[in-house]
Amino acid sequence: MGKTIKRNVRFDSHHIRLKKGETEKAKGGYEYRWTTDDGKRHSVFAPTLERLREIEEDLIVDEHDGIKTDVKALTVNDCYWLWKDMKRGVKDSTFKNYIYMYETFVMPTFGQKRVTQVKKSDVKRFYNRLADDKILKISTIDNIHNILHQVFQVAVDDNYIRLNPTDKMLKELKIAHNHEVDKRKALTLAQQELFIDFIQKSPKYQRWYPVFFIMLNTGMRVGELTGLRWKDVDFENGYIDVNHTLVYYNHRDALGCYFSINTPKTEAGTRKIPMASGVREAFELEREYQRDTGVENVSRVDGYDDFIFVNRFGQVQHQGTLNKAIKRIMRDCNDEVIEKEGIENDPVLLPNFSCHTLRHTFATRLCESGINVKVIQDVLGHADISTTMDIYVDVMDELKKREIASFDSYMAKSRETI
Repeated sequence: MGKTIKRNVRFDSHHIRLKKGETEKAKGGYEYRWTTDDGKRHSVFAPTLERLREIEEDLIVDEHDGIKTDVKALTVNDCYWLWKDMKRGVKDSTFKNYIYMYETFVMPTFGQKRVTQVKKSDVKRFYNRLADDKILKISTIDNIHNILHQVFQVAVDDNYIRLNPTDKMLKELKIAHNHEVDKRKALTLAQQELFIDFIQKSPKYQRWYPVFFIMLNTGMRVGELTGLRWKDVDFENGYIDVNHTLVYYNHRDALGCYFSINTPKTEAGTRKIPMASGVREAFELEREYQRDTGVENVSRVDGYDDFIFVNRFGQVQHQGTLNKAIKRIMRDCNDEVIEKEGIENDPVLLPNFSCHTLRHTFATRLCESGINVKVIQDVLGHADISTTMDIYVDVMDELKKREIASFDSYMAKSRETI
């Protein structure tokens, strides 16, 4: 007769048979241990046998689907370092900003979480904390979310996790905080004329007339304008050659924050802009001002020099300086209007706006004038026609409202004469 083979059959304290690798712990709970193909031993713990077997089933499915089961200790920060090593195809200034945002707001706290344990609810709580405790703007959290989504996508692509827990989380945050992204508003034609007329006639602000007039009549991005050199302006043929942009950012090296030259924001950003009426004269006014005041252009950035717009020390203009000038102009202009006209008559006043508003204003005027949308796209340097169409549709909607209001007024007067 053959020998009887005795199998090691084990039961827990409830007389439930334990499977291979399962153990009931003396202090309560259950543990499952297994060995991966590389010889490494792993274990998971659960308070009940039922829960432990749910985890075991997940592990079997993950192994079947190629999801790695040996990365328990991997943190979000570990995935960030992987992402940082692999990230390509963005401008240096953008990449350095990514690094700053992650290492400032994510790395010390959320980044220490184990990537396999992060749930959507954890992401939501983190975003809410950024919005509530740190009082960050939604636009800033949007930047953080953009980076974090890419970091978790590394974990998905490398089969550490099945799904990206940041998917759709920003949209939920915006809804929860009742956040609506305000569409950029252009200056009205009356506000535009008030702005230009004020700085042109004000001895205090005449200095700023050329740069703001040109911005309003070319639609150039502020970095494109401040980086413009005299050789980029073709006075003979009436064109401005936009082929680079001036950026100021933290390079995260020994020198910290300083200017650099980048290629335009997109390929479409490299373009030639025809000079509208008055733009040539504005350039000449800038040249004349620098000559009369003895400003010597001494700035040199990444081999580029002979910049058109410089400060009184001959250095390139900073975007922040221009925006601060706009704030002062807005304040003093409105004070002057109110002093002359009072507030009872609802006078035209300047809103709170920035350099980018001037670009958007130029785009709006182009749309209002009925210029072909493709021409507007090319002049503005929009890579995607949908960006141009968004402005165009908004302008057309506003024009329709005005026309209907005019029609209503006409009909009301007609009825009065009957």
